[in-house]
Amino acid sequence: MLTLKRILRQLATTDGAEIAEAALVLPLVFMLLLGIVWFGRAFNIYSTITQAAQQGAITAARATCATCASSNIFPPDGVVTGAIGGVLQASSLDPTQIPKNLSPPTPVSCVNPPALVTCTHPGNITICRQVLLNNIPLGTPPPPSQCGVVVSFQYPFTFYLPFTPLNNQQIILSAQAQSRMEN
Repeated sequence: MLTLKRILRQLATTDGAEIAEAALVLPLVFMLLLGIVWFGRAFNIYSTITQAAQQGAITAARATCATCASSNIFPPDGVVTGAIGGVLQASSLDPTQIPKNLSPPTPVSCVNPPALVTCTHPGNITICRQVLLNNIPLGTPPPPSQCGVVVSFQYPFTFYLPFTPLNNQQIILSAQAQSRMEN
């Protein structure tokens, strides 16, 4: 009976500080883990759209027929957007969510005489052909000029971090890639 009283007395003196500390710390740790997961997902999406833009630029810059005399030997815009969509779908991203590109690039023409670069916008993806790729600042020795293609687009991402200011906040991730034209 003496040991039972002693055990009851020890239980009565335990003030539950550990439980209170756990109740305060566990939500913060949980929010930190959620933040790591959602920022990791945002980085994954950014990496994917950058890779998709690179694949689109490579596709647009490669000639479809090396022996053809035609001036239009590069793939049409549908093939380029298909290459971009393929990379996005491989990572379970929906290509139809690409918003209108609000800040398309302003490239410099590489043809002589300089002409206005024509950019097309199929599926809200900006594809600019005949672009001067190594547009360097004045005062530096010019390397040989290279014509190429610039592909750019944006993709939305929404954070889900409850009880934070970032909850349901949408950010627009931008991707741009260039590739030298080869024919």
